[in-house]
Amino acid sequence: MEKTSVGRWMTRNPVTIETDASIVEAVHLLKEKNIRRLPVMKGGKVAGVVTEKMLLSYMPSKATSLDHWEVQYLLGKTPVSEAMNPSPHTVKAETDITEAARLLHDRKLNGVLVVDEAGGLVGIFTTTNALEALVAFAQECQAGR
Repeated sequence: MEKTSVGRWMTRNPVTIETDASIVEAVHLLKEKNIRRLPVMKGGKVAGVVTEKMLLSYMPSKATSLDHWEVQYLLGKTPVSEAMNPSPHTVKAETDITEAARLLHDRKLNGVLVVDEAGGLVGIFTTTNALEALVAFAQECQAGR
């Protein structure tokens, strides 16, 4: 894997969730794994992506007349597919990190899904991954002085 490719810096084997899982399950999974985005899968293929922000915006406002248990019941019955982005940005593992970082910056994204030629999920490339690469390259430059 080339040093400047997304595949070198991405997070491999990301935590995923199925389209028919509930919003409550997705929220619990994000909290349990301490992550902010979940690729949503259907039949082993990427169906979309859901983020912490999307799920929070899906929650009813505090002004709702529903009580806590009614809200939990409704969100427990609502599939994550209702809150997900069905057209997430994707890159390939061979994509140069400068191109992926430009996509993150220009689209104001916090991460993109990394897929193979068949559209299968192989990883996630996040702003944190891009910063890790930047730190490593800066350290190499300093060491080379």
